[in-house]
Formats: sequence, structure tokens, C-alpha cells
Amino acid sequence: MIFNDPRTLSEVQAAFDAYEAALLSNDTAVLDAFFLHRADIVRYGVSEVQYGIDELRAFRTAQSPFDRRLERLVIVTYGPDVAVASTMFYRNDFPGQVGRQQQTWIRTEAGWKIGAAHVSMMPKT
Repeated sequence: MIFNDPRTLSEVQAAFDAYEAALLSNDTAVLDAFFLHRADIVRYGVSEVQYGIDELRAFRTAQSPFDRRLERLVIVTYGPDVAVASTMFYRNDFPGQVGRQQQTWIRTEAGWKIGAAHVSMMPKT
């Protein structure tokens, strides 16, 4: 297995960056397109859980745009078709806390898609 092939890393970085831009502008159509449209995807959020694309879509419709600053983004590719992106983030509306986000990215015929995600907050130490 080849880890961190430069071409694959570049592709996932571009997908991650596009996802981040859509997240910050609350572009729900683009965010929806980045997730696998399956009943078995899972997203664990800061204070909520979504199982399946329908629950994720319902969650997204209730969200508002926000700002955040990323730190320590690490993307690791596992062969040409799977990657995990892990980052810490800081939001002004969560003072004194650091966020953690992890996404599993899968290459599909339609491009890179998120198959699972986890977002959580913890006290900044």
C-alpha cells in the first residue's frame, strides 16, 4: 500500500478546501454533494448525531454560516482511494474550546466523497 502519494494528497486537499469553503458559506447543496448519499454514513457532531444522508440533510438545513480558524490539518492517504483528514479548529462562538474534526474521504466515480465524519469540542488547554 502506498501512503501519501503526492497526487492523491493534492486531490484530497483540494476536495477538503472546497468543502471548507462551502461549510463556512453554508452552501448546503455543495455540502450535500460532498457526502456519500447512503443510509449508512455517519456524522457525529458537536452536540448531535446523524445516521444516513437524510438525517445529515435535515441537520444542514437548520445551520447558519460561521467562521473558524483551522490548525494542524493532517491528511493521510491509504492507497489511491481512501484518505483521512484530521484538523483542529477554533470558533469565536466557542470561547476557551478547541474543535476537532475528522473525515474519511473515499474516491468514487463522481469524485472524492465523505463517508464518515466526527466533530467535537473540548476545553483548550
